[in-house]
Amino acid sequence: MKLLPVFGKETETCRLNRRRAAILDAARALFIEFGYEGTTLGMIVDRAGGSLATVYKLFGNKDGLLKAMVFERELSSVTAILAARNCSEEPAETLHRIAAELEAHLLNADFLALVRIVMARSIEDAQFAKEFYDRTAMRTRAGLEDLFEIWRKADLGLQGDPQMLADTFMGLIVSDMHHAAISHGSIERLTTEQFSQRTDLFLRGAGLLPRPIEHLRQ
Repeated sequence: MKLLPVFGKETETCRLNRRRAAILDAARALFIEFGYEGTTLGMIVDRAGGSLATVYKLFGNKDGLLKAMVFERELSSVTAILAARNCSEEPAETLHRIAAELEAHLLNADFLALVRIVMARSIEDAQFAKEFYDRTAMRTRAGLEDLFEIWRKADLGLQGDPQMLADTFMGLIVSDMHHAAISHGSIERLTTEQFSQRTDLFLRGAGLLPRPIEHLRQ
């Protein structure tokens, strides 16, 4: 008899979690299709099902819904990329993989549409801008800095301060994202070979990739 209330409570939690996921999915799709300003909570409810009361209960308002979508979903993907480090990898291999995965994620057309929304909201909402910066740039830099600190302690010949290296490496990808978001894709992306060469250039400067051997003059 004592198990029944617990079972009922868990079922309600699961139901709310499913409803929350459906609302976030619908909001993401509609924000990308119609923009943030062009999307109403009514449109989101029509696509996700449920009621406006549930949206208000779970997210508070449309701004709360945007924050949940950005901070819980979109940023978790970046965190997962940085966390997926194979200890058997060489630093160069790790950074090539991270760079490629970040580039694929951050320059995805749907993600860039959300970046434009975030940029616009940041202009209007200083608190949102600060929270976004703290939970994106700062956390990403911290994750990269931890990697460079590990390699520094391993005496791998790292050249430069881990924080400076993290800023520089992250800047390579983020600058591409900003250019793509502002230009709406009119700027041509680097080819796979060019992207790899740029990463190698960073690795050489950081002391994590052997420098080319200069041929002696005859």
